[in-house]
Amino acid sequence: MKKLPLFSVAIIFAIFITSCNNSTNNQTSTTEKMETKAGVTKAAWGTTDGKEVFLFTLTNAKGVQVKISNYGATITSWVSPDKNNKPSSIVLGFDSLSGYLAKPPYFGAVVGRYGNRIAKGKFKIDKTEYTLATNNGPNALHGGLKGFDKQVWDATPASDSTASVELSYLSKDGEEGYPGNLKVTVRYTLTDDNELKIEYSASTDKATVLNVTNHSYFNLTGDVNNSILDHTLMIDADNYTPVDTTLIPTGEIKSVKGTPFDFTKAKKIGQEIGAVSGGYDHNFVLNKKDSSLSKIVELKDSISGRTLEVFTTQPGVQFYTGNFLDGTIFTSAGKKINQHAAMCLETQHFPDSPNEPKFPTTLLLPGQQFHSETVYKLSVK
Repeated sequence: MKKLPLFSVAIIFAIFITSCNNSTNNQTSTTEKMETKAGVTKAAWGTTDGKEVFLFTLTNAKGVQVKISNYGATITSWVSPDKNNKPSSIVLGFDSLSGYLAKPPYFGAVVGRYGNRIAKGKFKIDKTEYTLATNNGPNALHGGLKGFDKQVWDATPASDSTASVELSYLSKDGEEGYPGNLKVTVRYTLTDDNELKIEYSASTDKATVLNVTNHSYFNLTGDVNNSILDHTLMIDADNYTPVDTTLIPTGEIKSVKGTPFDFTKAKKIGQEIGAVSGGYDHNFVLNKKDSSLSKIVELKDSISGRTLEVFTTQPGVQFYTGNFLDGTIFTSAGKKINQHAAMCLETQHFPDSPNEPKFPTTLLLPGQQFHSETVYKLSVK
């Protein structure tokens, strides 16, 4: 056997070591790509009102991601795979802060101090009357001209691997006409079961009214070119609150039986929408008898195979079919957002409750602690 020169042996040895190192590095790189790091990350997202705005990305062990901005405590996207393993967002939102500063209709935001409508922008607590901005025809809507959706919240992401972020805001006494310094906190948590949990807490130093909710617009297909009218919906509510022409409840609590509002058995949203003037924008009186966390909605889409279940501790849900979306707003990808391109399922107390003694009270007193929870659970079949 012919001996190799010493320098040749050295070269072969070096190549062998380099090859081993490259192999190890490739394996590490592949492993890193395969692993999903659950938790929350934070990125700068611009400024407004002289305050920094951030975007928080919540990621679970399955790689599903929900993005939250501290501007308006807003859900900007919820990306998950469909039945063909194609990822897309099931909520309307924008890739940049500028989209929200243009004041779209509450996409993904937390609305308050009073979500939904208060008739003529007036209500009384004891004998004191309070006057709010009338920003929706003759009525007050979603907290006023600069409600919670247009505020920069303080944010604290989870310090461990939990995919969670807590946002807090102090609504000062007199803000938008509401009494009391109100401290409100919203915590978002994305679980490994693809549940987005939203927990609301609040306290006040003066009697006030509170109806806080999230205003996400859902389209389970992940594409606004597809209408939500083909989604199948079940709402566990035997009754609803009829409204006048300005969408203020009449004070009645009416049975859904024999009406287009009957979703007690699942049906397509578009099945009877033509019989509802303007489309659905109504509060449903949930059948649940207490404030425990209960399933109240099931929404299904055959195109994506996605199902969204909604659980809440609240007594009502506002079902809104995007009636006022008119194609003048575009997604970040340049697609028109037309009427019925998305829908809302806003868990809440009832609209105009401060003026309707028969409705569940929205009064919050000093010393009381408001707490509610809503869970949106996503699955694919």
